[in-house]
Amino acid sequence: MSIAAKFEIEYLQYLDAEGKQVRDDLPAFAQDLNQMVELYKLMLSTRVFDAKSIALQRTGKLGTYASCLGHEAAHVGIGSAMRPEDVLAPSYREYGAQLYRGVQPREVYMYWGGDERGNDYQNEPARHDFAWSVPIATQCLHAAGSALAFKIRGEKRVAVCTIGDGGSSKGDFYGAINIAGAQNLPMVAVIVNNQWAISVPRKIQSGAPTLAQKGIAAGLYCIQVDGNDIIAVRKAMEDALERARNGEGGSVIEAVTYRLGDHTTADDARRYRGEQEVKDAWAKDPVKRLKNWLVAKKVWDDKKEEAWKAECDDWMDNEVNAYLETKTQPVTAMFDYTFAEVPADLEKQRDLALSLENKGH
Repeated sequence: MSIAAKFEIEYLQYLDAEGKQVRDDLPAFAQDLNQMVELYKLMLSTRVFDAKSIALQRTGKLGTYASCLGHEAAHVGIGSAMRPEDVLAPSYREYGAQLYRGVQPREVYMYWGGDERGNDYQNEPARHDFAWSVPIATQCLHAAGSALAFKIRGEKRVAVCTIGDGGSSKGDFYGAINIAGAQNLPMVAVIVNNQWAISVPRKIQSGAPTLAQKGIAAGLYCIQVDGNDIIAVRKAMEDALERARNGEGGSVIEAVTYRLGDHTTADDARRYRGEQEVKDAWAKDPVKRLKNWLVAKKVWDDKKEEAWKAECDDWMDNEVNAYLETKTQPVTAMFDYTFAEVPADLEKQRDLALSLENKGH
């Protein structure tokens, strides 16, 4: 019998769960310990931001919020590998990548607080990135469209999208990677496999041994990485971005991590997953892993940690205050930005809403 095709999926890891280095061929960025300290500081500040966000929601100052606890290495690894001219099409919890690219916590809070102005990022390079996408996997199509535009224009730019393990089962994801392969587009799709699609576990989400291999059928380069190892994530991202930039096609990267918190603040994960499973996952904590490695390299210690956390607390206090002090939009805003010409029935509703607001209702 002849064989039509064979494939294998490489697994990449540099640091084990305890933060011990498991291979000697560190990429250039990881040999720069000052840069690694900066990446760790962003991972730590992302965790401080996440805890503050949940506290805001619990005190009624924020709407439903999607936590990124446990995803810090995956997200910071993605964002730090990208160039300013690249474009990020995120889902709804990739804050580490977005913070690296200039999104402000106050903007995140505005969005989850029900104010769409939070999507109008003020800093570069985030200004040309896409808004948060709650509809599952639609952002992958946005990335594919952007990548097609880059190719047509002859621009050396790459479109990056992120998707969860559950989202990788959606037709939007398959359509996006299929066109990326068929048209040789500069696109990198990162499956952040955190093991749970709300209450659906990875083991019944897909029968494939890896999620990375989903890109094989589309003709894309595929790799699985330890998503709790920022060195592995960033190395895989750098390689994929370089290939895409040089016209060598797109990639699918599966970053294997774990969702340490609830799916969102509207969820209670204790209803569907065991306590021991979460405890085991904490033993692979990406923040502690990198910290242990940096401490062993003698470039980080508890004193620096406490000083940085204090800076993060001050930073977050300023961001929270900026969010809480943001002036509310007029009630008419809900009518003003949907149609170029407001239909007559909505015009009447707009006038009614305005009159009620003027009367103090």
